[in-house]
Amino acid sequence: MIGILNVTPDSFSDGGRYADVASAVEHGTRLMSEGADIVDIGGESTRPGAERVDAATEIKRVVPVITELAAAGVPMSIDTTRAAVAAAALEAGATVINDVSGGLADPGMAAVAREAGSPWVLMHWRGHSREMTKLAVYNDVVAEVRAELLERVDAALAAGVDPRQIILDPGLGFAKNAEHNWLLTRQLDAIVGLGFPVLFAASRKTYLGRLLADADGTPRAVDQRAAATLATSVLAVAAGAWGVRVHDVRDTADALAVWRASGRPRLEQK
Repeated sequence: MIGILNVTPDSFSDGGRYADVASAVEHGTRLMSEGADIVDIGGESTRPGAERVDAATEIKRVVPVITELAAAGVPMSIDTTRAAVAAAALEAGATVINDVSGGLADPGMAAVAREAGSPWVLMHWRGHSREMTKLAVYNDVVAEVRAELLERVDAALAAGVDPRQIILDPGLGFAKNAEHNWLLTRQLDAIVGLGFPVLFAASRKTYLGRLLADADGTPRAVDQRAAATLATSVLAVAAGAWGVRVHDVRDTADALAVWRASGRPRLEQK
């Protein structure tokens, strides 16, 4: 399980809560104590419509936090689309690259991953936050996401990345509307079937808020989507996902423990 730690002022769920080093380090250690296998450190918001920050700002935000958490023995990934940020984070103590662009945003990312030998999450992506909503156009979202992920895998392999480093993420909410997200959830086996570990990241996302909207259509608040997130996490793991990326680590760990104790097999998806 991957616990989310955004050291940003503007992330959609927890922006500003962990923007200083002390609070970020405290939360990161808490996530690990609650059951996170990896803590994902992000220094740039990727919510829809977010403005970009430069690499220097991103590095300034993440490196001090990674350095302290590494000293405390916390395993970490770096959530970035920039090769320079990934390299700085790995040097500071992160061990996994979580690239929401799947290598498209920065051609130098493949070399960083190859040289470090670190796991590299390739997420399905079609463009940066300001433009991704208009890119949510598909004839068959599952088939197209599958094909576009395979293109990113081929590019990584051509750059010399070991296939054992590659993890895939269908990119829920990134250039996808609610219907797309549900189709990818329902047919997650199409992504799992590609033969790479799959990361599923639905935590607190907008489509869950809309599903749980009040009678007047007001979406459920971000901090009230935990139960829905737990349900998606169990569904994903039951469908064969390698891991889930979540804000609420303890509750997710509890839900997955119940599912495993039930002895239920993997879901058979149609």
